[in-house]
Amino acid sequence: MQGHGYTQPVNQPPPIGWLVFLRVVFVVISVLSFGLLMWTMMLRLAIVTRRALDWWLFAASIVVEFLGLYLMGSEPGDEIHTAGGWTGLALVLGGMVAAIAYYLSADIRHFHQLRLSGYPTQRPPSPAYGYPQNQSPYTATTVPQSPAVPHTPIPRTPVPPPPQRPAPARIDQVRAELDELSDYLRKHDGRQDDNHEGGR
Repeated sequence: MQGHGYTQPVNQPPPIGWLVFLRVVFVVISVLSFGLLMWTMMLRLAIVTRRALDWWLFAASIVVEFLGLYLMGSEPGDEIHTAGGWTGLALVLGGMVAAIAYYLSADIRHFHQLRLSGYPTQRPPSPAYGYPQNQSPYTATTVPQSPAVPHTPIPRTPVPPPPQRPAPARIDQVRAELDELSDYLRKHDGRQDDNHEGGR
């Protein structure tokens, strides 16, 4: 027999307060390290979202950071005087600002979508074969019905009985013949009585 099976657990996003705290911590780490640790927030973003683009941006942040530090470190003195030094400084500062902006927007968007996809009304598992399906009264659409009109039967006119058929002509004829026969017998019996009396 098959049951309903196990439903996949829904990954609930962390509380908003905890997410805000993590965002602030990673941004502060990047700013206070003067861009040296900006790769940490990009690494966290790539781990959280698991998108190939974020992994590529994490690698790019490391390349930009080391290239900028190399160009600034190639300056002959303590101060930046050459175009290479200024380019390195622009790479580090610009990369840090761009990384912070992208990190915050991508992290907020990711958890917003996760929160929206985690809370919709979940469809109940389909029932196994042979089990009845309960329908909620709130899911079925109801159509307002007009009040029922009582059915009044149409009065039927009584059908008159069929008229009595007249007796067949044959019966009348037999009756008439019997009447004639009885008259004849009466007359015949009366004549015979007269003859007997006259013969005496």
